[in-house]
Amino acid sequence: MTDQEIFEKLRSILVETFDIEADRVSLQAKLYDDLDIDSIDAVDLIVKLKPLVGKRLQPEAFKAVRTIQDVVDALQGLLKAGAEIDGSPAAA
Repeated sequence: MTDQEIFEKLRSILVETFDIEADRVSLQAKLYDDLDIDSIDAVDLIVKLKPLVGKRLQPEAFKAVRTIQDVVDALQGLLKAGAEIDGSPAAA
């Protein structure tokens, strides 16, 4: 899955789940400051992101996440780690 595909899915989740206008969601957008995603919302977001990686997401993987780009990077890292564990080559 490419970064762009992850971003598009993430934007869709934010729009549908949190009623955030799509044009407010950019890679530089800060979850708390720009999009009003608080800690409770972040837990809901993690639950919604689970199908993207096909396994349970650990909240620790998202502790340093501040922007949409951080979320994309964290998910990409989890996807690559999963591919390496499964024996599949990691997607670039």
